Amino acid sequence: MKLPRRQFLHLAAGAAALPAMSRIARAQAYPARPVRLIAPFAAGGNVDLVARIMGELLSQRLGQPFIIENRPGAGTNIGTEAVVRAPADGYTLLLASPPAAINATLYEKLNFNFIRDIAPIASVIRAPFVMEINPSAGIGTGPHLAGELFKIMASTKIVVVHYRGTGPALTDLIGGQVQLYFDAIPASIEHIKAGKLRALAVTTITRSELLPETPPLSDFLPDYDVSFWAGIGAPKNTPNAVIDRLNQAINTALADPKIKSRFADLGGTVLTGPPADFSKLIADDTEKWGKVIRAANIKAE
Repeated sequence: MKLPRRQFLHLAAGAAALPAMSRIARAQAYPARPVRLIAPFAAGGNVDLVARIMGELLSQRLGQPFIIENRPGAGTNIGTEAVVRAPADGYTLLLASPPAAINATLYEKLNFNFIRDIAPIASVIRAPFVMEINPSAGIGTGPHLAGELFKIMASTKIVVVHYRGTGPALTDLIGGQVQLYFDAIPASIEHIKAGKLRALAVTTITRSELLPETPPLSDFLPDYDVSFWAGIGAPKNTPNAVIDRLNQAINTALADPKIKSRFADLGGTVLTGPPADFSKLIADDTEKWGKVIRAANIKAE
C-alpha cells in the first residue's frame, strides 16, 4: 500500500519522537527502584555523615530508598571509579568531596578524569576545616592538603601522619597519639563541644557561627582560606532529565529551614544551585589544590 506523502511524513516524525518521549517517561518515573549513593570514605567521617543525611532526604522526597555504600580506598579513587563504570541511569550516584579535585593532580595515572567522567548534579554543603589539638587523615585528603597549605604559608614544619579516614584519626587525636589535626567541622563538632578536642582556628576567612570564639587562620596567615565541601554526581551521559529531577529534589530539600538548621548545627552552610555551579566549584578547587600539590611536591604513595 502506498501512503500519501503527508501521512508518511507524519508517521515518520511520530516514530522519531518515540525515543525522546521514552526517555522523558523514564525520567518522570525515576526512581523506580532503590538508588546506591556511594561514599568513597569509611563510615564515621564527614563524607559518610553528609551522605547519610542526603540519602534520608532523597528517600523522603523521591519515594525510593537511597542506600549508602561506603567504598573507601586509594584516596577515594576506588569508590569514584565504581561510579564512573556504573550504568548512566541514575541508580548509582557519588558523594563527592575535595579529593575529587585534589586527585586530578596528586595521581599521575588514574583510570578516569573526574571532570570528564562524572556529571555534576548538585552541591550540598560547605564547611570550614578546624585546626584542633589533643595528623592528617590520608595522603591527598582535604585535611592533608589543608595542613600542607598551612605549612607553606606559615613556613613551618609538621610531621604528617596519614590515616585511612577521619574516624581513626580522631580516635588517635583524642587518645593523645597525635597532637594536631585539620578536620572538617561536621565530624569534630561533638568532640569539641564535649571538651575532648580544643579548636585553635577555623580555615575559612570568616568565623564559624558554630565556633564564634575560634579565630580564622587568616587572622595570622592572610588569604588562608580552605573549605570542606560535598555534592552529588553521576556517571557521564546520565540523562539530563534524571539529573534535573535529582537537582530539583536536592535544592528543594536544602531550602527547608529545618534542613538548613540541621547542617548549621554541623557547622556547615547549604549550597544550592544548578549543576553548573557545582561544576565550577570542582574546577576551581582542582586548580587551587593543583598549585599546592606541586608547590609541596606531594606524591601519592
